[in-house]
Amino acid sequence: MLGGAGQPTPKDGGFQLSSGEESVIDVPEKWSGRIWARQGCSFDASGKGTCETGDCANQLHCRGMGGVPPATVVEMTLGTSVSPLHFYDVSLVDGFNLPVSMAPVGGGIGCGVAACVVDLNICCPSMLEAKYCCTGSYGNPQTCKPTLFSHLFKAICPKAYSYAFDDSSSLNKCRASRYVITFCPPK
Repeated sequence: MLGGAGQPTPKDGGFQLSSGEESVIDVPEKWSGRIWARQGCSFDASGKGTCETGDCANQLHCRGMGGVPPATVVEMTLGTSVSPLHFYDVSLVDGFNLPVSMAPVGGGIGCGVAACVVDLNICCPSMLEAKYCCTGSYGNPQTCKPTLFSHLFKAICPKAYSYAFDDSSSLNKCRASRYVITFCPPK
């Protein structure tokens, strides 16, 4: 986990979550940040080790560092009791390592599900080893356009960001009190 600018990072940025386990994370009002899963991890008693995907400086607790791509990322900006609208998405912009979804618990107002529940590694073209960046003079919606690859991933995972400016069809707006993030959800 990683808190956004000026936001705390819960659980010191990481914890182990084995198959079938769950963890409840309380965050303050107006919290923003990102959550991703790592795979193939091995840590010693002091929390040092490595992960095959999503690694963060060879530590169990990421302590303010993001995950190394490829990593499927859940991004969110939560509201307040006065302004209760929350924004969230599942992003493939940093690559894909495993399926994930985010949805409100018990319903909500105007809510949707952010998700990519298909294993994109099965159909990922080898040509994607090249990088497609929306930085510098390409850091705006007028010059950073979707590629053939982002169109492919959008067709497979229509509820996830497939490139940097994919806001219109991927950003969820919701009023709910709790959410569930599921890694490797059932299809």
